[in-house]
Amino acid sequence: MPSEHIHQQLQDRIFTLEINRRDRKNALNQAAYIALIEGLDEAEINPDISVVLIKGQHDLFSSGNDIKDFLNRDPNQEPKGRAFLKRIARFRKPIVAAVGGDAIGIGTTLLLHCDFVLAADNARFQLSFVNLGLCPEGGSSYLLPLMAGSKLANELLLIGKPFNAEIAKNAGIVSSIWSADQVIEQALELSKELANKPLDALLTTKALLKKPFQSQLDQVIDDELTEFSRLLNTTPSKEIMSAFLEKRPPDRSTFKIIENK
Repeated sequence: MPSEHIHQQLQDRIFTLEINRRDRKNALNQAAYIALIEGLDEAEINPDISVVLIKGQHDLFSSGNDIKDFLNRDPNQEPKGRAFLKRIARFRKPIVAAVGGDAIGIGTTLLLHCDFVLAADNARFQLSFVNLGLCPEGGSSYLLPLMAGSKLANELLLIGKPFNAEIAKNAGIVSSIWSADQVIEQALELSKELANKPLDALLTTKALLKKPFQSQLDQVIDDELTEFSRLLNTTPSKEIMSAFLEKRPPDRSTFKIIENK
């Protein structure tokens, strides 16, 4: 089902999923994840769809998971963000992403599962998990060292500072860089090129490209999410997120606490 914050469009065998929650900086909440999962499910089984295009707007992609969702989650239910990451990691058809402005947290890690990522020169990425008292997710602790090398992966994941499109390209996250007013148009043109190719050949080639590391990736995603869920319940993470919502500095004395696993 379409969501208020995930707009869908099918045209010329291209299925577009647009993140549009600008009042929350395109932060992804449970409803948005459900819509993204259902959109990918529909795209995979629909014979009239060859390519998925994921985008925000030319000046904003996604600020990541909605912090309020982290604090108000139901511990008895699987987080929809986890289900979305598993779904996109296993998606069989080509995915193109167009990124402008902020792509934070899961707004960056979801890109690791896209086959082509076109970034605007105004794009700003950040893998800020450690800064939130959390750990990487979406297979990023496995994929990023493979793509970027261990030293750059360490810098991006352990320090967690924002980085630009050039660094993202050097890290293998981004395929090409465009001006902000061109990036979505160019992503659409690439999607059209892919959509005009034989679908069976596209799916077979993507499957062969992913086969050598798919089972390892699945295991890493599960391991990451187990630790991610644990860290969400720790004192440092709760303090950091509460401080963020309350617009105050966090109590750094809590950062030294290591709680039982």
